[in-house]
Amino acid sequence: MAGTKVSHEICLTKYPSGMPTENNFKLVQVRIPEPTKEGEFLVRNIWMSVDPYMRGRMRESVNSYIPPFKLGQPLEGACIGQIIASKNNQFSVGEYVLGMLGWREYWLSNGSDVIKVNHTIAPIQSFLGPFGMTGLTAYVGLLKIGEVKDGDTVFVSAASGAVGSVVCQIAKTKGCHIIGSAGSEEKVKWLVDQVGIDYAFNYKEVNDISEHLLKICPNKIDIYFDNVGGKQLEAALDNMKTFGRIVLCGMISQYNSSSPLPGPSNLMLAITNRVKLQGFIVRDHYNMLNEFHAVMAKWVNEGRIKWKETVAEGLENAPKAFLGLFKGENFGKMLVKIGPDPAL
Repeated sequence: MAGTKVSHEICLTKYPSGMPTENNFKLVQVRIPEPTKEGEFLVRNIWMSVDPYMRGRMRESVNSYIPPFKLGQPLEGACIGQIIASKNNQFSVGEYVLGMLGWREYWLSNGSDVIKVNHTIAPIQSFLGPFGMTGLTAYVGLLKIGEVKDGDTVFVSAASGAVGSVVCQIAKTKGCHIIGSAGSEEKVKWLVDQVGIDYAFNYKEVNDISEHLLKICPNKIDIYFDNVGGKQLEAALDNMKTFGRIVLCGMISQYNSSSPLPGPSNLMLAITNRVKLQGFIVRDHYNMLNEFHAVMAKWVNEGRIKWKETVAEGLENAPKAFLGLFKGENFGKMLVKIGPDPAL
């Protein structure tokens, strides 16, 4: 019986102060749950995602759109698995589903918290990346929040990351002039040579990002897609056009701060240049999911979208993969492969 077999999951042992360490996580052994009620089914996880936003849930109390993780309980996050036992006539053994119960090997569902994944469209892990919430974040952020127009000049921070790289490529389909920042020469080269953006730079090698942007964009920036915050947000504010738009998607430079950081010192420029700054959460825009999937599938088939993945093998390496996000160790989407995919 499934319930007599051993499974594993990762729990948070204590809330970190500043940058987390592997000591904040613990791999624990549990019994595999068993579907006993009508409507239940058992999922074996194959892939899971680690994302910067998870750091915000590692606080004892947080004023956020999503509650903190509970100590001693398995963490949560996007995952894709295969149904291996089912008492639900809408979900069959062998089907793949996307859920939010990552950081574990097995989980039960009644179908209310999952989306079926069509593995014939693209590799299943891409539904954690360009076909998933990552891609939808880029799509919503640039098209709906940023109100991108043909010919806009678009600056993207963390442009080689999971969201940023898709933003760059969507902007390219709109005929935009695209500038991206990244954290290594390898990432810069990929953005220019493979993704095809107009200019990329290694922010670690630039003394004054604001001056650098002015040289690159003497006519200023229409849209800044912010994944980083901090100095890059300030540099963008220095170089925005009148009525420019700043899309506030993430601020990874601040996620591990133990106390609130001062806001941009030049925020007054948002007033003088009539700049729109708008934050957004992708879960508010799930009504665009069907549209997004149709458009993304078309772009991928046309060869317009490329993506990179950084893969950690084994659930036990999920904490290390997560911490790697804050050290720039990911190239594109950071994924953890928990188990084998029978479709391969």
